[in-house]
Amino acid sequence: MIITDANDLEGLKEAGNAVALTLKKMLAYAEAGMSTKELDNYGGQLLTEFGARSAPNLVYNFPGNACISLNNEICHGIPSEKRIIKEGDLINIDVSAELNGYWSDNGCSIIIGKDLNNMQQLVNTSKNILERAIMKIRAGVKMNELGGYIEMEAKKRGYKVIKNLGGHGIGKNLHEQPDCILNYKEHLDPRRFRKNSVVAIETFINTDSTIAIELQDGFTMIGNKGGFAVQHEHTIVVTDNKPIILTENNGIFDIK
Repeated sequence: MIITDANDLEGLKEAGNAVALTLKKMLAYAEAGMSTKELDNYGGQLLTEFGARSAPNLVYNFPGNACISLNNEICHGIPSEKRIIKEGDLINIDVSAELNGYWSDNGCSIIIGKDLNNMQQLVNTSKNILERAIMKIRAGVKMNELGGYIEMEAKKRGYKVIKNLGGHGIGKNLHEQPDCILNYKEHLDPRRFRKNSVVAIETFINTDSTIAIELQDGFTMIGNKGGFAVQHEHTIVVTDNKPIILTENNGIFDIK
């Protein structure tokens, strides 16, 4: 969406704060021995306290409040009582919701307990790239230049980007135009960021794969060549200067 007045911005900030604090508290709550369903129930309780409604559940009838993905799962993991979080697991929590007609989206990957699989560098890479990429966004900047930057920085560190997933417009709905703000440089993409537009910027970084494929459950996506997967995401407002990060209260850039 394009923000047209102060009421839009205030509504977006409230929705952004709801998903940001829900994500922050879920990340802190997650621990080994807990099922992903228990973690999801906690997230659902938090969203309810904010008066917010789970976006994936509303839009796609997703069987959960948040997408919780482990290890090789790139995104859209379904919470389950049978899925027990283990020490060393790489977990991604993606929280999106609607509040008073406004929508917001954010996500973060962390390692549970000890880094048994030596994936902290992968997590840090995704997080650092997102932080720097967001600071490059201004009105008029080409979207494919941002994608090129994300891929270049991932490759420098020995990783790959998922090429069939990306960020998206958001605001009055969960997914709006611009669709697929990609993590690589699509040379034929002429689109530029527009002033006062609201977008969710996501990094999808992987150790081995470049394409996400959907499993038979209709939601969970894994890599075409396996490997560990991470994602970090913020919802922002594009300006002529530094973007307004609507989900900054999730504190994902401060997680060590």
